[in-house]
Amino acid sequence: MKLLTLNCHSWQEDNQLGKISILADDIEEKSYDVIALQEVSQLIESEIVHGLVKKDNFALVLLGELEKRGVTDYTLVWDFAHIGYDVYEEGVAILTKHPIVEEHRFFISKSHDQSYWKTRKIVGATISYHGKPLTFYSCHLGWWTDEEEPFKYQVDSLMEQVTPESPFFLMGDFNNNALVRDEGYDYLLSKGLLDTFGVAVERDSGITVRGNIAGWDENTVDLRLDLILSSEKIDVASSRVIFNDGNKPVVSDHFGVEVVLGESN
Repeated sequence: MKLLTLNCHSWQEDNQLGKISILADDIEEKSYDVIALQEVSQLIESEIVHGLVKKDNFALVLLGELEKRGVTDYTLVWDFAHIGYDVYEEGVAILTKHPIVEEHRFFISKSHDQSYWKTRKIVGATISYHGKPLTFYSCHLGWWTDEEEPFKYQVDSLMEQVTPESPFFLMGDFNNNALVRDEGYDYLLSKGLLDTFGVAVERDSGITVRGNIAGWDENTVDLRLDLILSSEKIDVASSRVIFNDGNKPVVSDHFGVEVVLGESN
């Protein structure tokens, strides 16, 4: 099974359509089973296509690029968490090729006010994978030091709402540097979660942010913010950072993470 997570920084990138094309090329090549995307935005004023999704939704545009390549088997689950940059509905998404048994959408922040930029929402999908239910969540959490929206509260809220009926994966931007001890990353692991990076037979540095970006304006060190966590012990063949100019061109202010589950050949 192949997984990808990426904070898209959507509609904030130079040459945005070109970068969507790079992402689509990679998805066509790798044929990921599940993709988790964060900062998936659409203009508030745009025309609704179906449900909450509007015509310029980043994930919908990506699906359009995939269709141009003959890839038509992905289903989108999306919801918006908060208003971004005054003009966007910013949210999180799951794309999967497998039958969706159930969709999940819930708040994890204290605030449920979607006009407030710190409001956080999760989307998930329970899929049927070779007849077995597996659940995947796209996560975009806040910061360890935020007193208004404490990271611990968000993690506790998340863990209370994940589905216990099937093994699950938390994929996304957790806004906590995994290289720092006794903060958000260790708090996540204290919940019994397994970091696929840590058990991967093949892995790289895991670094997904270099330098300062939005939300990390004064950062000067390498960060491992983007993770794929599992609720159960699992074999992981590889964990690699992607879209970092070494493994595919940069498409966002975050690099992505691609994980291959199963034993290494």
